[in-house]
Amino acid sequence: MKCHGAFDTANRWHYYVPMNAVRSIGIAGCGTIGRKVATDLDSGAVPGARLAAITSRDLDKARRFAATLDAPPPVVSLAEMMPLVDLVVEAAPAEALADIATATLSVGNDLMVLSCGALLDGSDLFDLAERNDATIFVPSGAVAGLDGVASAAAGRIDSITMVSRKPPDGLRGAPGIDAAGVDLDSVDEPTLVFDGPVMEACRLFPANVNVSAALSLAGIGPHETSIRIYADPTVSRNTHEILAEGEFGSLTIKIENVPSPSNPKTGILTALSALATLRRITSHVQIGT
Repeated sequence: MKCHGAFDTANRWHYYVPMNAVRSIGIAGCGTIGRKVATDLDSGAVPGARLAAITSRDLDKARRFAATLDAPPPVVSLAEMMPLVDLVVEAAPAEALADIATATLSVGNDLMVLSCGALLDGSDLFDLAERNDATIFVPSGAVAGLDGVASAAAGRIDSITMVSRKPPDGLRGAPGIDAAGVDLDSVDEPTLVFDGPVMEACRLFPANVNVSAALSLAGIGPHETSIRIYADPTVSRNTHEILAEGEFGSLTIKIENVPSPSNPKTGILTALSALATLRRITSHVQIGT
């Protein structure tokens, strides 16, 4: 039976958590997604999981948030969180993933990655997880149909293309906007800002297209999966259309996500997907591929 725990400063394994026990969850990040996941865990929305600790780049901000919860967890540094938890939900900016993942996986704790675009360069993290008997979970995020794509990938997939349309405000600050030479303030019709492989899209739009990274990991990889990104003032929702073709036939998926009121780069479904993944991890019944 797989067990989880952490090492103390003397490198001694000091507790075990069977997979069917209540999971102790740490949240790394106190933004829109982290706060939503923490609030729902605090309310008992995932019976098999409890909120055990929070960490953030801004610990004072995290402490103020934690104080609003019914059962405030410890707010600690990343290193201090590891002995308190057995699964970490990464809900931080993409550039923080490497540090969070290394700290988590090195002690054998499981990791849920929401900034999954940053995983595409992370083969070392996969190796680290394997060496320490840890698991990396990648939720579906703001996209649907990954179970169908994963099933199709058991056979031959010929092509996967995603078309993403976002209100211009949802793309502000992305390096890809500067690279495309687009002035978002003057966009008055759907404007193509990127057309190419997911691997490059995730570098240029690190906060915007994590959904495409999850899609590529479920299917044929980030170099072979294509994405077109539009800044589109005619839409009020983050819209993703996926077309996959292969020996199985064809699969078409479309989803329109409501952007989070506090962060238009993130759809509300992203946090809900993290919670659904926690429910699946802690459940004795598994549904879907």
